[in-house]
Amino acid sequence: MSNILAIAHKEIRSYFASPIAYVVIGLFALLFGYFYVAILDWFVRQGMMGGMGMQAAPLNLNQQFVRPLLLNATVVLLFVLPMITMRTYAEEKRSGTIELLLTSPITDLQILLGKFLGAMALYAAMLGVTVLYVAVLFVFGNPEWKPIATAYLGLLLMGGCFVSVGMLISSFTKNQIVAGMLTFGVFLLLWVIDWIGTFLGPAGDAIVKYLSITQHFEDFAKGVIDTTHLVYYVSFITFGLFLTAKSVDSERWRG
Repeated sequence: MSNILAIAHKEIRSYFASPIAYVVIGLFALLFGYFYVAILDWFVRQGMMGGMGMQAAPLNLNQQFVRPLLLNATVVLLFVLPMITMRTYAEEKRSGTIELLLTSPITDLQILLGKFLGAMALYAAMLGVTVLYVAVLFVFGNPEWKPIATAYLGLLLMGGCFVSVGMLISSFTKNQIVAGMLTFGVFLLLWVIDWIGTFLGPAGDAIVKYLSITQHFEDFAKGVIDTTHLVYYVSFITFGLFLTAKSVDSERWRG
């Protein structure tokens, strides 16, 4: 366990030693803030209309503000997470340190888990900044905290899936830019895969929707924890890390 934490600590330091961590966190905070202000403006205007008797149904802060806010935040992940994962293995290959890692007394699994935890720590820090925005709602409003916590759990699990895929792609190349572009393309495909199901008939549509990462986040955004979605996300992360381990192992044999 100490080796895994040491690798994770090394990864976190390398992120913050370069502009990557600051750019990723700053960009995500900026875009999240834009969605926050835009949806808040709509929510306030809807509330004013209700106050003037133009709307009978009361507004729900969790369902009509927090939920669409976090759903919009998932779109931003398509752009910022490739910046986190593109360097995990590509930079090691480019600098030549991958040989040192593979010949060190640390197992491939420890290296893999350390890099995954390091990337997830940066992702968690990125989400942590957005908690400050949500905290303002508790100062001026009365939202329910459990659905919000559930939605953030869903964001962490979804991010874990993307990170595992990004690490796999990064293990294929030594060029960070190539890894980043390929990762974005795969993320986009995973995002729109449920659209393809509409052309495959009822059975095909059901299969494709189950494979869709975004479909499994819907219940989390509503504040519902379903074991089906938990199993899907954990299985997806495990399979992604398994493929990454196999890719790195093939690098050892090629070396």
